[in-house]
Amino acid sequence: MKKIALIFSLVSACFPARSQGPYTEKQLIEKTIELYFDGWATGDTVKVGKAMHASCHLKNYGGGKFTEYTRNQYLALFKPHPRPKNLATRIVSIDITNNMGSAKVEIGTEKDLFTDYFNLMKTDEGWMIADKVSTRTPKIMGDENVEAGRKIDSLFASYNWQTPGAAVAIVKDGKVVFRKGYGMADLDHDIPITPQTVFNIASVSKQFTAFAIYLLADEGRISLEDDVRKYITELPDYGKVIKIKHLLAHTSGLRDQAAVGSLTGNKSGDISTTEQILKLVIRQKNLNFAPGSAFGYCNTGYTLLAEIIHRVTGRSFAAYTNERIFKPLGMTSTGFCDNHETVVKNKAESYELINGRYHHKPLNTSNPGPSNLLTTVEDLVKWQLNFETPVVGTPAMMKAFNEVSYLDNGQKVVLRVFGDGDTVFHAKGQNLSSHKGVPMITHGGHAAAFRTFMGRFPDHRLAIIALSNDEHNERLNARWQIAEFYIKDKLIEEKPSAPAPNQSIVKPITTYPDNLKDFAGGYYSDELSASYTFVVRGDALIMTHLKLSDIELKRVGDNKFSGSGPETFAFEIEFLRNAKKAVTGFTISNFGVKNLKFVKVK
Repeated sequence: MKKIALIFSLVSACFPARSQGPYTEKQLIEKTIELYFDGWATGDTVKVGKAMHASCHLKNYGGGKFTEYTRNQYLALFKPHPRPKNLATRIVSIDITNNMGSAKVEIGTEKDLFTDYFNLMKTDEGWMIADKVSTRTPKIMGDENVEAGRKIDSLFASYNWQTPGAAVAIVKDGKVVFRKGYGMADLDHDIPITPQTVFNIASVSKQFTAFAIYLLADEGRISLEDDVRKYITELPDYGKVIKIKHLLAHTSGLRDQAAVGSLTGNKSGDISTTEQILKLVIRQKNLNFAPGSAFGYCNTGYTLLAEIIHRVTGRSFAAYTNERIFKPLGMTSTGFCDNHETVVKNKAESYELINGRYHHKPLNTSNPGPSNLLTTVEDLVKWQLNFETPVVGTPAMMKAFNEVSYLDNGQKVVLRVFGDGDTVFHAKGQNLSSHKGVPMITHGGHAAAFRTFMGRFPDHRLAIIALSNDEHNERLNARWQIAEFYIKDKLIEEKPSAPAPNQSIVKPITTYPDNLKDFAGGYYSDELSASYTFVVRGDALIMTHLKLSDIELKRVGDNKFSGSGPETFAFEIEFLRNAKKAVTGFTISNFGVKNLKFVKVK
């Protein structure tokens, strides 16, 4: 792409564009693309060649690799032929910057859909194609799904050769009715996303870890009622038994590894391994709540589940799941990653848009279980179909796996309750809820800038898989709109709730003692092997750590403060005083850690 930009500049300088009548620049680009379409349709090399600059460079992407052509090599591939039946061409988008242009186009035949990304330049001869990247996807949609496919395209129309994007697959009535890629898997090397692109699916991985545990239990090698310490013997004795079923249901009470890690000073992009996490977990002296008594989302539990499989089988977790799940299902591009340095072909990078430019969001994790499954939408289709016609697992096991989890008192495990009363229940790495009255089983994921979703509507035999390498993908709100394209007539339209009365609430002004200096000093936690220093700057208390940005705390009580930073989860702090009112330490809590203690050391 950089070479093309240089060509643009040289051509524009040497050949000032002549007046081309009343057409807009966009219309002139459309005429060039239509000329290319017409030549492509009949094998007319004169027309195709006229649309392409002499220096044009072309790449066809498939099977995880590029096949490259010069202009002459590409033209030599064409032979005159009749216009294909049911040929459909479409200009999806055009962008113009000065004398440079880009376009995304589609050419559909009876069997295939070609998605092309053009770079164009304005010359003395008019707009010409300067380079092209093409992907080819076999058509699998029947006529009844074409309209839904077009609507899905519209949801992802903002993705192009300059952006990250997404891969989408839809399964309906036991058949794949849609699969397609949008945008780029690798912006550095101009590699487009296809249905074969490999993504890290983040927390969507959890259902595979849970399923592997169910397989191990089905083999009679473990019981879901087993004490976790039977296998993880170094885990502290908290005075209450944590069972394997508690890990599955997020009801163990264990502190969440990500929440704990953020308090040690870990940042996004840091290297994280299972060994490191286990060392940190066994240092924790307390639970957030009694096992089986409440729900608390906990990645730690799924790290321990993967470790249990490793210790029971004597094989790596990645090897066990490959043998028992992925190979039998033919998921050849799928596997848990236990070494972040492993080369994985056709893998997407993840990106975040910051101040108008895309930035890499690296994921250096070697901790399979709670996350770190690498897979494609094509492979996940096979996983979804296994729920309808089991190849791996028995029907009885599948039924139990998909049922809601329970607390020890017999109540269902509730993930959250929305304002309108809709309840989301948890079921072993999956969530049970409804969308406009239609039951569904779903889970999402977020790691680095990967945003992932997989959901099933079992009563209507519909499954949606959407994997993205764009941090801001959630803004598209695509998943529910996709569902509505396929089961619109089954949905119960929700009545808009009455607007809340406009009541202005006057909050009383709270004054606190002028004693911020009481809290200044150094504090240490042996559970984290971490230190923080608090300093007073002006009228603010600042929390500092060697690895983290300074955080200005907000006072919310005589001894209580709250805060958050770019590398930390939101947290609350309560300083502790002795009988003489001297500050001796503090406790800190966030979404996955409750009352972890630091002691004042200076």
